Amino acid sequence: METRVYQRPASFYAEFDRKPVDHLTTHYCPGCGHGNLHKYIAEAIDELGIQDRTIFISPVGCAVYGYYYFDVGNVQVAHGRAPAVATAMKRAHPDSVVISYQGDGDLAAIGGNEILHAANRGENITVFFVNNAIYGMTGGQMAPTTLLGQQTTTTPFGRLLENEGFPLRVGELLAGLDGPTYIERVGLYDNRSRMRARRAIQKALRNQVEGRGFSLVEILSPCPTGYGLEPTAACAWIRDHLVPQYPPGVLKDVSAEREGWVRRRTEVDPARLAEILELHPARNEETTRPFRRPGSPLTSSRPEIRPEIKIAGFGGQGILFLGKALAEAGMRHGYHVSWIPSYGPEMRGGTANCHVILSDDPIGSPLVSHPAVLIALNRPSLDRFEPDLIPGGLLIYDSSLIDRGPLRTDLEVLALPATALAVEAGSARAANMVALGALLGRLGLLNQDGVRTLLGEMTADPARLTTNLRAFEAGFRFAGS
Repeated sequence: METRVYQRPASFYAEFDRKPVDHLTTHYCPGCGHGNLHKYIAEAIDELGIQDRTIFISPVGCAVYGYYYFDVGNVQVAHGRAPAVATAMKRAHPDSVVISYQGDGDLAAIGGNEILHAANRGENITVFFVNNAIYGMTGGQMAPTTLLGQQTTTTPFGRLLENEGFPLRVGELLAGLDGPTYIERVGLYDNRSRMRARRAIQKALRNQVEGRGFSLVEILSPCPTGYGLEPTAACAWIRDHLVPQYPPGVLKDVSAEREGWVRRRTEVDPARLAEILELHPARNEETTRPFRRPGSPLTSSRPEIRPEIKIAGFGGQGILFLGKALAEAGMRHGYHVSWIPSYGPEMRGGTANCHVILSDDPIGSPLVSHPAVLIALNRPSLDRFEPDLIPGGLLIYDSSLIDRGPLRTDLEVLALPATALAVEAGSARAANMVALGALLGRLGLLNQDGVRTLLGEMTADPARLTTNLRAFEAGFRFAGS
């Protein structure tokens, strides 16, 4: 007695709990080819028994939410970068089966360089390339695969040869390289084309399982919403217009010659690699040296702090200049230093902060996630970064502008009226120099004369320099009082 059971593939979630609101249907438009393609991929994963080894890479585009549906490893990446991430995943986990799932705007436009070199290297990954001749998710703009004469939101009069050039035949382009093993173009516009797509998808995945190298299946897929057509009409449009430009068929297949196409891994002694790259051991609680020098005015009972500093405020407050001056002064005093800015697009009034490290030891990473010192020159910066300070860290905030004190009780706090002291020195814009003076006055890190000389070199306007030096002195005196 034979029993036939029709059910969803095991590698496809029975219910889409990760999807907001509706857990029973996908987010794709009616008639979209992604549904068919997802089904065929899931069936192939089940057939090959690779569910627990599969990593699905989904970039920006309609399939950005692949992790809603596939019960496998999932990585969501930046626009066009799926082949690069797929390469990294496969090399880091050679026994995995890595799928790069991309649309034509993603793969052929911003990701063109990524796919070209991944294919040329013959990476042992599988790429499913959805070609519907349009940017489906972001508003129906022209894609590299858009046909001549085809109207889109960015080519309302049709794609013109003299303006936008020819449609890009990605399959033929990659088939001309030595690296790829298997490239086939299929469609999703009738039952025969769908069955061929199912077989091609399984072969591409089997090639990877067997270590035969790079495989890509290009799928001509309907986009009813982007075309402004009913689903059946969209399938007919694929058959009548897309197929003549992109004929289905096998474009390259050397699978039989690529058995055992396994990338050789070079074994390197970690100690030798560290020597070659001049790497240094990461700093930790046991190996980090004290931040302050001997003779610091700080009391010996205060906890030692590490040399990571974050300076934050509004754009226009001289936040980045303050960080540069501190880093430059530290370098001249023999410290290892780093400085990284972070700021919004506004010229003035936007947020700005910078990461500064002054260290006796080589610096492994310039990022400051948990600062030992925070200089906050506005309320949003205090709100944002106070929780990140390490216990026992030093908080310096501009009490002229910030209308609250710190919320934490495990910090050393200096309520500095930076703006008021700067106005007394000649300009409110010199509040950053007040903060610099206060920091050095409190920590006793750097030679004052050296810092004054440095400020003279960094400030071209003599009047501005006079104000900066006055502000620096005011902050230094306040911190030591």
